[in-house]
Amino acid sequence: MAVARFWRENASRYNLIGTKCGVCERVYFPPRSVCPTCHRQSIGKMEPFKLNGEGEVLTFSIVHDAPSQLEMQKPYVIAIVQMEEGVRITGQIIDVELDEVKVGMKVRTTLRKVSDDGAAGVIHYGYKFMPL
Repeated sequence: MAVARFWRENASRYNLIGTKCGVCERVYFPPRSVCPTCHRQSIGKMEPFKLNGEGEVLTFSIVHDAPSQLEMQKPYVIAIVQMEEGVRITGQIIDVELDEVKVGMKVRTTLRKVSDDGAAGVIHYGYKFMPL
């Protein structure tokens, strides 16, 4: 299978796909094969669940001393976002001035290029958050 086709055919690479327990109906991200609440009762009952991508900032930090791979992006904001479905996700806040980021700010996910494996290689995408 060609690299491009492999990426296009994998829905979890372009969506926030978690799992929902068929017993207690709790949602988890990243996906889990067993519910930490229902344990054995959930085996075989965890279903893929697409998050709608909207949430609000619970807490955040401005990163001034970044790892070498993110040197060109600093300073940047990293936050814990409470998604509407109840899960919490850590991600970068983009497309906003640093002093405009606030606890309670409404955000949505977007996919952005994170890295690539050269001109003919795989492009790696990741989710980030932008203000609504």
